[in-house]
Amino acid sequence: MTVKKRVLFVDDEPNLLNAIERMLHRQKSVWDMVFVTSVTEALEEVRKATPDLIVSDVMMPGRSGFDLLADLGSSMQTADIPVVIVTGALESDLKQRALDLGAADLLTKPIDVGELLARLRSVLRIQSYQDALKSQNENLERAVQERTQELESSRLDIIWRLGKAAEFRDDVTGNHVVRVACMCRLIAEALHMERSFVQMLFLASPLHDIGKMGIPDCILRKPGPLTSEESEIMKQHCTMGSEILRQDSKLKTMFQEWSDMRWPAGIQQNANPLLEMGSTIALTHHEKWDGSGYPKGLQGETIPIESRIVAICDVFDALRSDRPYHQALPEAEVLKIVREGVGRHFDPAVHGAFEEALSELNAIQHQISDEQARVSL
Repeated sequence: MTVKKRVLFVDDEPNLLNAIERMLHRQKSVWDMVFVTSVTEALEEVRKATPDLIVSDVMMPGRSGFDLLADLGSSMQTADIPVVIVTGALESDLKQRALDLGAADLLTKPIDVGELLARLRSVLRIQSYQDALKSQNENLERAVQERTQELESSRLDIIWRLGKAAEFRDDVTGNHVVRVACMCRLIAEALHMERSFVQMLFLASPLHDIGKMGIPDCILRKPGPLTSEESEIMKQHCTMGSEILRQDSKLKTMFQEWSDMRWPAGIQQNANPLLEMGSTIALTHHEKWDGSGYPKGLQGETIPIESRIVAICDVFDALRSDRPYHQALPEAEVLKIVREGVGRHFDPAVHGAFEEALSELNAIQHQISDEQARVSL
């Protein structure tokens, strides 16, 4: 069943409207025609049901056809409604003004029925094409958004699993990275960081020890103290992690060459804010506030804020967790160690946020415990 086109006619002369209705009586089977005598009435009809086309006189008492064009154009809901303006034969200046305000077409009085039908059919046909194109674009945009969300979800899932895979090297449950991510979020919120930063930190922080993938098991899982040589090898996990997340891979380059992939002008191939933050955290999360950390010996606020947040969460959770090289310490002892490190290891401001969120941090320890995870493994 074909849906009728809704055509609204606006003119302050009822006799003219009656004449137009008679001229177009054969169109009643395909057009739903509405006749009003003022712009105010026209806008009321538009609010009731959006017309497919409006035919309006230009010069009317009170509000004119120009006012109608301006009102329609000021709203996104009505700006696309085509308007055919009717003018006198000698009103060339009014015609130009109507076109400037967005009129779709012009009709000259006295109205000829043949010309009226031809013009209105032409405008409605063009509008149908535009509506179809708009609908197609909306469907395409929706499909692109859905695909983008799918790709983003897949990318985040891969990053998450990558962080957890690294943690399995020396944590049988892999839950350390989950807890660190949740704790970092709480501390960043306590510091009143922007929501976009908090979200990025939550996703990037699990990658802090990704470089441990490059450390031999005999060092990573050694039950006793490391030798000085072994300690230096262990410290390399920071630069390794940064390179894993920052360096362009040979496989990626070869794939691009094979698939003839082309990057849009101005787009960096490795522009990924999440991996950039992850790389920064991997490199600098063992730096210390007083400059005694590694690998660069950064001091104070030269250490990225994301790394200062990860540092305190990493230490707090690691000390409270069983590892091959140490048993979990009681909460009181861990808090004593953390508090003694303020101003030396930890940023005092970050520690202040840590203390503010302490009850929630402890809740995370219980909610995502390694003991519960071992039972389910």
